[in-house]
Amino acid sequence: MQERRHTAADSRQRATAFLAFIACAIVAFAAVRPASSSSASGAATFDIVILNGRVIDPESKLDAVRNLGINGGKIQAISTTTLQGRTVIDAKGLVVAPGFIDLHAHGQTPENYEHQAMDGVTTALELEIGVSDIDKFYAERDGKAAINYGASVGHVPARMKVMRDPSMSLPSGDAAHRQATDDEIRQMKEILERGLQRGAPAVGFGIQYTHSASRWEILQMFEIAAKYGAACHIHIRDMAENEPANSLQALGEVIAAAAITGAPLHVVHISSMGLRAVPKLLHMISAAQKRGLDVTTECYPYTAGMTDLSSAIFDDGWEKRMGITYKDLQWTATGERLTAETFAQYRKGGGMVVLHTIPEEIMQIAVASPLTMIASDGFLQDGKGHPRSSGTYCRVLGHYVRETKTLTLMQAINKMTLMPAKRLERLAPMMKHKGRIRIGADADITVFDPNTVIDKATYEQPANYSEGMKDVLVNGKFVVKDGQLQSGATPGRPIRGMIRKGSDASY
Repeated sequence: MQERRHTAADSRQRATAFLAFIACAIVAFAAVRPASSSSASGAATFDIVILNGRVIDPESKLDAVRNLGINGGKIQAISTTTLQGRTVIDAKGLVVAPGFIDLHAHGQTPENYEHQAMDGVTTALELEIGVSDIDKFYAERDGKAAINYGASVGHVPARMKVMRDPSMSLPSGDAAHRQATDDEIRQMKEILERGLQRGAPAVGFGIQYTHSASRWEILQMFEIAAKYGAACHIHIRDMAENEPANSLQALGEVIAAAAITGAPLHVVHISSMGLRAVPKLLHMISAAQKRGLDVTTECYPYTAGMTDLSSAIFDDGWEKRMGITYKDLQWTATGERLTAETFAQYRKGGGMVVLHTIPEEIMQIAVASPLTMIASDGFLQDGKGHPRSSGTYCRVLGHYVRETKTLTLMQAINKMTLMPAKRLERLAPMMKHKGRIRIGADADITVFDPNTVIDKATYEQPANYSEGMKDVLVNGKFVVKDGQLQSGATPGRPIRGMIRKGSDASY
């Protein structure tokens, strides 16, 4: 009997200890668990609180008034109840959305980052042309960028390096005009593979600028991308509908390369390449997706493109290939339209020229398509360039959402946030935490007035800031506050793939 009493007492002690353990675990979990819409407590104090905003999140389809709490650069609360914060933004009447992600931003400089921040961009990546030295690119921007940044390892710069092309930007010598030898192709493959080993988030191609690159050469580069699961961001070989070389044939080339190798494919600025063939190109991409191919595309919301006048695009026959003439070219340095004489004069030294080529109705089709993401293809230097560098995202919100109603607000934000984030997630896992308003996501956030947001940049004044963007946070830090750029703010971080152990950082 006494033995049984001891056993019962022991059992009661064990049960009491177990219940105490469970109680402690619940308290500990409650202490660290971030507040959500169903459990947020006004007692918590956050670094930043955004109150009363219309929160739009394409991933969850949330479109409702909510309060956000931000700590440590992360979204920690999404609540219907009031939150307390050391810094509080009253966003009543404003939209609160994920920061915009630009997959195609050539201007990787402080000037460009500031203009993009004023346009709501929190991540800008140069994935079309790319760079040959990944480590150098990231080292040069470490701790110095207002927004998140990144670059692909590029076939164009690799070709220029191997062929010793004299140009500083786009090729104009052998890299533009000569077929590569087998050994040169091998060297290019080595540069691309090294870049991917060092964390390049994609592989870039500008095939129209390297028109002499054989189909075999391009296929070999796709094979390297496929080995690492890297998306190939492609400026296709030809444009418009001229026979035999045209945009349909060029798109077919890279879709075939993707199918053969298994590399994901992203086709850049489809509207400026397809022109009146854009509906046919979109049909091809849709059909490829239905066959299970990983193919995506993008456009910018302008009826003109921009490139370097010294590039191979303007080799003999350019008027027929593009369906334009001198008067359709606008010299960015002065704003003047070109003539045969000024074309010849400016082409010798090179420089940026705007190409007025895209019909407005084609732009409407491209922007409206559920297949397209929005990307700027932007570049500014000393205030000169294309208005897309400063106004792409606010133009979509102001013109194509509010004015023409081509898109709903949810559709537009999806094209500018979640879709580009998902394009890069496979190789750059940090993108799983961007392009979303959800617990644990990076606090890359735009707050704007949907009734006034609009682009103000023009072809004559491309550096005009957009209007209506009230607040922009990058990793939980203000880069725009109360509509004002925050001078000296550099919270941008690198967007980079995994760096393989043992990979050689030298180039």
